[in-house]
Formats: sequence, structure tokens, C-alpha cells
Amino acid sequence: MSHDHDHAGHGHSHAPASFGRAFAIGTALNIGFVVVEAVYGILAGSMALLADAAHNLSDVLGLVIAWGAATLAKRSPSARYTYGLRSSSILAAFLNALLLLVAIAVIAVEAIRRFSEPAPVAGTTVMIVAAIGIVINGVTAWLFASGRKGDLNVRGAFLHMVADAAVSAGVVVAGFIISRTGWAWIDPVTSLVIVAVIAIGTWGLLRDSVNMSLQATPPGLDTEEVADFLRQRPGVAAIHDLHIWPLSTTETALTVHLLMPGDYPGDAYTADLATALHDQFGIDHATVQIETDAGTPCRLEPDGVI
Repeated sequence: MSHDHDHAGHGHSHAPASFGRAFAIGTALNIGFVVVEAVYGILAGSMALLADAAHNLSDVLGLVIAWGAATLAKRSPSARYTYGLRSSSILAAFLNALLLLVAIAVIAVEAIRRFSEPAPVAGTTVMIVAAIGIVINGVTAWLFASGRKGDLNVRGAFLHMVADAAVSAGVVVAGFIISRTGWAWIDPVTSLVIVAVIAIGTWGLLRDSVNMSLQATPPGLDTEEVADFLRQRPGVAAIHDLHIWPLSTTETALTVHLLMPGDYPGDAYTADLATALHDQFGIDHATVQIETDAGTPCRLEPDGVI
């Protein structure tokens, strides 16, 4: 039997890029805008502006959580946390999704209340402040755009900012209509439409983060395809105990037992296999156990035994 860990290739293709500067800039911009938006929301009597300020505040918390997770993920493994704290990025993505859901629930409740208790809204002020929000959130989203496909944690931050930009755009439109018509009911209606848009975008983030926390095979990886690849390797008679799971929002781990009757093929074989798994499937941390005697039972065989 032999165990092989892909140390050489570990994390190079999927390691999280450093978005510390993006998190710092995004957090600072959004904290400043939350204060401005809340003050003018009160002065203008706009539920849409106050709702957007509350949503922005949840995004500030979300950015801080994501930033903290990105920092923790860089910590070295310890005797207690043998994989380090990489999985904190999965937890951060999940918390970000929950924060978004809480924020839109608060917005929805307050918007519905506004239908029965309408209040005058200063449409022009709403337009100006919301337009500033589009710029701030758009710039922050751009800072995270390059990492949104490779890191669920960064994707969460990106979605927060895109959602905020969409919210602000909706508020601008509402402010324009209110300033031209005086229809105060446009304000809560806009809030509810925004809630629906954010809810749709949040669902995917919540689903993926829950799946990752349950150690589901990462999206884009087919377990059967990996199994077929392993069965076709030279000398492999059978495989069992194959597991593929996310170590973090950017790194994937694999363990498998290979039955290879005859002599042990050597360390070069398992090193080449780990490299092949990394290059073809993006699996960063492969652990392979080789069994050479078909007559010796393995306690983790057949598949399904854990």
C-alpha cells in the first residue's frame, strides 16, 4: 500500500488570488456610502434609499466576512487544523448568502408596510444619491470581477456589489418617476422588484455554499468521469473508496484506493497520477492508496462503505 500527496502541484492552478486590496477598497467605499445614503434616505423620506442603505450595510458585513475568510485561508496547517483554515471560505460564502436573504426580507417587510402607510418622497434627492451608489458599487464589483468564476467566496462579494448596483439603478428610476408624477407608491414597488432580483441571484450562492459545506463534489467535476480516468490508468484492475470534495472555495481534494495486482509500481507512478489529476481535473490534493493483493480484503470496500 502507498499514499501519495500532490505537494508539488498543490493549489497552484486554483489557489485564491490576493483580493486584500479589493476587499479594503470595497469595504471603505461602502461604509462611507451607507452613512450618506442613510442620512439622505431619512431627509428625503425614501424607503427605497433606506432599504438600499440597509442592504449596503449587510454587504459591508459580507465583505468583512469574505475578507476575513480569505485571510484565514492563507494560514498554514496545524496539529488541530491539518488542512489549515481553507474551508473558512466556504463558511463565508454561506454566511454571505444568509446575510443577503436577511437583508431582502427586511426590505420586503418595510416596503409592504409602506403601501398602507405612504409617505412623501423627494424624488430628485433619491435619484442623485442612488446614482452615486451605482458608481461606488460598480467600481467595487469590477475589483472582484476577475475572481468570480474561480472562487465562490469572491463570487459572493462580487454578487453583493452587482446586486447593490442593480438596487441603486432601480432606485434612480423610481426617483425619476416620483419626481415627474408624485406617485409615492413607486418607491415600495421598486423595493419589492429589487428584492426579487436579489433573491434569484442569492439562491445559486446559497445552494453552492451548502453543497460545498456538505463536501459535495465541486461543480464542474464529474465523479464518474474521474473514476473512468483512474480505471484506464496502466496496471489498474479496479478502484474503490473514491471521494472528491472541496477543501475550500478554490481547492479540491481526492482520495482513492487502486487495486494493482503484482509488484508495487513505485513512487513515480503515484506522483505522475497526482499530476495528471491536477492537470486534467484541477484536483489539487490527491491521496492514492495502492493495493497489490486482490485476495487481501480492504475494510473500505466495496463502494458505499465509509
